[in-house]
Amino acid sequence: MAQVFHRSTNTISRVSIALSVVAVAVFFFAAEQVQRSPYTSWRGVARTQAVPFSHQHHVGGLGIDCRYCHTTVEVSSFAGIPPTKTCMNCHAQIWTNAEMLAPVRESFRSGKSLVWERADQIPDFVYFDHSIHINKGVGCASCHGPVDRMPLMYAENSLQMEWCLNCHRAPEKFLRPRSEIFDMRYEPPSGEKPLEVDGKKFADQQSLGTYLKTKYRVRSVNDMTSCDTCHR
Repeated sequence: MAQVFHRSTNTISRVSIALSVVAVAVFFFAAEQVQRSPYTSWRGVARTQAVPFSHQHHVGGLGIDCRYCHTTVEVSSFAGIPPTKTCMNCHAQIWTNAEMLAPVRESFRSGKSLVWERADQIPDFVYFDHSIHINKGVGCASCHGPVDRMPLMYAENSLQMEWCLNCHRAPEKFLRPRSEIFDMRYEPPSGEKPLEVDGKKFADQQSLGTYLKTKYRVRSVNDMTSCDTCHR
């Protein structure tokens, strides 16, 4: 009986299968990189706002505390968006005719709130409580980055599940004393600059974090990595 397929068919088949496997692997690798990239997370991309509010000027330059505007960050799941009246506490007296602040003055006159674009956004199916993190020793900059050096606000971190779990699996690497929560320039202890807390000196972040984890009654890793902790 005559041979139906040419001998080269076996080689072509093997090469085709190998190329298919490589193509699938490349596809999933590319998809993973896109998912983690700023294209998806908007990391490092400044949002367009109704008013070009500069945290660098207000926080870094003037030294305004985070809680002056985000009033509920210590007691609520939501940090709070300041009402226009908060802006006008100062701007009724300074920069009163600045063109860029015209939307603020109009909002104050009309009572219609300004619409702000959130730079750090998590999906609706994720539960996040600001007050828990603040009271357990997680600083603002740990999630939001160096806000005091941002002329326009942007997301410093992806806030994706992988990023959150890095902290939940080893919280002692990120905890700081509650007195330092709102300090944007806080530096963890090191051999050269030990940190004293409650009369005890800590020469590294690991030892400090372990102490604070017990002091602030941080939940166990099993609890913090359980699905229903964040997905309720």
